[in-house]
Amino acid sequence: MNITTNRTLDRRTLLRGMGAALALPMLDSMVPARAASAAKPIIRLGFVYVPNGMIPKGWLPATEGTGFEITPTMRPLAPFRDNLLVVSNLKQRPAEGLGDGAGDHARAGAAWLTGVHPKKTEGAEIRAGISADQLAAQELGKQTQFASLELGIEEPSFAGGCDSGYSCAYTNTVSWRGPTTPNPIEISPRRVFERLFGDGESTDPAVRLKRMHEYRSMLDYVRGDVARLEPALGARDKSKLDEYLEAIRDIERRIQKAEQQTSVKTPVMERPVGIPELFEDHARLMSDLMVVAFQTDMTRVITYMFAREGSNRAFPELGVPEGCHVVTHHQNDAEKIAKAQKVEEHRAKSFAYLVKRMSEAEDGDGTLLDHTLLLYGAGIRDGNAHDHTDLPLVLVGGKSAGMKGGRHLRSAPDTPMTNLLVTMLDRAGIAVETLGDSTGKINQLAGA
Repeated sequence: MNITTNRTLDRRTLLRGMGAALALPMLDSMVPARAASAAKPIIRLGFVYVPNGMIPKGWLPATEGTGFEITPTMRPLAPFRDNLLVVSNLKQRPAEGLGDGAGDHARAGAAWLTGVHPKKTEGAEIRAGISADQLAAQELGKQTQFASLELGIEEPSFAGGCDSGYSCAYTNTVSWRGPTTPNPIEISPRRVFERLFGDGESTDPAVRLKRMHEYRSMLDYVRGDVARLEPALGARDKSKLDEYLEAIRDIERRIQKAEQQTSVKTPVMERPVGIPELFEDHARLMSDLMVVAFQTDMTRVITYMFAREGSNRAFPELGVPEGCHVVTHHQNDAEKIAKAQKVEEHRAKSFAYLVKRMSEAEDGDGTLLDHTLLLYGAGIRDGNAHDHTDLPLVLVGGKSAGMKGGRHLRSAPDTPMTNLLVTMLDRAGIAVETLGDSTGKINQLAGA
């Protein structure tokens, strides 16, 4: 609130100009002065998925409690140790065969957020269950422009079978609106940007490029509104708004650069325009978009897949020319194990970038990280064994939701992973009695 005018900005205030619109981040001026200290923070939920499991000795700390060691795969997250809650001994039994034979990758993806054993089929009669993110979206989406966002880094597979008689639908996403409705992921930063901030009538790349040249930058249109708002803002809000607008401009610049590079390197386009070639660059762009979507309260629920389950992407930039799936089937070969760990640490580095960005983004009386429960992990423990017991999982942030970090929490053996999901939903204010095979909540997230 501006103390001199005693006015409060509407939380839904938009910057507008020439057909463009930008939602604002949470500013101090949006909270009445007398209510500022008592305002309840908005809780967001993020679910970040990695495929093919992880080398257990590279991920799982040997000790419990606050004295746990930072393992090699977790090394990029070391700066955020106090925000980490490593949760072990969680199991996704619905991802096991249960008489259906092979197909652990498909079942891992389908069961990760649903806790439901998927129907084995390559046809249209797919069936799993509603996922935790969509239960959250049903409630939290009442307050936002988008109920949820489903983001990814890797192109989905074609329709049909992708894993031993299981439909590709099971490996392409971890988000299910209902038992028969998987949510497609979006991997193009440009499309995500346009979904959040708008675009012209046509989706034709040539038309968009022409519009881009004509208008140069969407931010140029909103300068008038910024000037109109500034007299009503305090110094802290002005600084926050400047940082936000610069972040938007940087994202747009990087997308345009990626489009230019892609058009030069790939005359025959096999991927959506605007997708960086390197995993790290692509992941950073999507992470920045995720932060902006949370910061502007456009959504409070996001799933983010670093790759589809069963991915065999190569990482030549890491010295891993083989597919990442190939090296996880290491059969105790030391060279393959080392390569698999390189990939896993590289993914953790990209996740750490997201955590860093969220820790730097002011939000109300704290940061986005304080106000977000962010789950990172896989639906397979070890790619060599294809098992679903003691999954590699870490919960990050969530201070305002009562989460106590800086710990390794070892649950009772074979505790359903869905118990963690139900607990996360509960901490976000969403009452869910059961999810899939859940048996209760994990009360130790808050300490004890």
